[in-house]
Amino acid sequence: MNLCLNVPTPLEYFASLVHTDAEFALLEAAVSLAQDEYPDISVQQVLGEVDQLLARLQRRLPLDAGPLQKLRLLNQFVYRDLNFAGNFNNYSDPDNSYVHVVLRTRLAIPISMAVIWLELAQGIGLKARGVSFPGHFMVKVNMTEGQVVIDPLTGQSLSREELAERVEPYRSLASLVDEQEVPLGLYLQAAKPRDIIARMLHNLKEIHAVQEDWHRLITVQDRLIVLMPQAWPEYRDRGLAHAEAGHPGHALEDLETYLANAGVTNDRSAIAARAAELRRATH
Repeated sequence: MNLCLNVPTPLEYFASLVHTDAEFALLEAAVSLAQDEYPDISVQQVLGEVDQLLARLQRRLPLDAGPLQKLRLLNQFVYRDLNFAGNFNNYSDPDNSYVHVVLRTRLAIPISMAVIWLELAQGIGLKARGVSFPGHFMVKVNMTEGQVVIDPLTGQSLSREELAERVEPYRSLASLVDEQEVPLGLYLQAAKPRDIIARMLHNLKEIHAVQEDWHRLITVQDRLIVLMPQAWPEYRDRGLAHAEAGHPGHALEDLETYLANAGVTNDRSAIAARAAELRRATH
């Protein structure tokens, strides 16, 4: 008897992981982002590698370790023993966003390092969350003494003064639009797992857009639309990428979806004109 097994495509598998916010598997979803570029990777094997690191870390913890001791041991393990660091020489390499490559090279950008760090931190019982800080993703741990905000590339904890200094350029930009200054605390709110994956995808989107790599950009846009089906600008951007890639039918469909749903936008007339061009090209 021949059994026909329907193996999900990478996009279908990703969709199954991000379908609901309940029990959102952050690490698994992050690992799966590499499947478009590395179709032969085993996501389960990569998850197993992180489990092995966690087991090594757990063996180092005294049974009576408190949160502060756990945090110190975690950072010693990650940054001194395993030598994880930022890939400062090649920050825009897409591989920095792929967890299985980061585990091998020990080089990362803040958000991919944060995903691994959070898995280890939560695995040893720390109340750790990601923080969508502008320009540089952070992590934070809630302690009885208060909140500790940490740079995931170094393990360094940052004071309120240091955080205020880092956020100042973004506050200045915001104040050009809005007179009211955003309090620092709003920049330090916990990021939802869905938002973390969206930020990872936006990093890849920016890299591929700069390189005008339309095929790779479209695959990233496919994932963003699965992740956030009502983020209408993502349809616009996928449509424009399809147009550049020579897929006028797909491009028109996406641009019409954007125009039908996005409401009043600054680019509405320009996108409508582009859609009209594509409509003429497909007839």
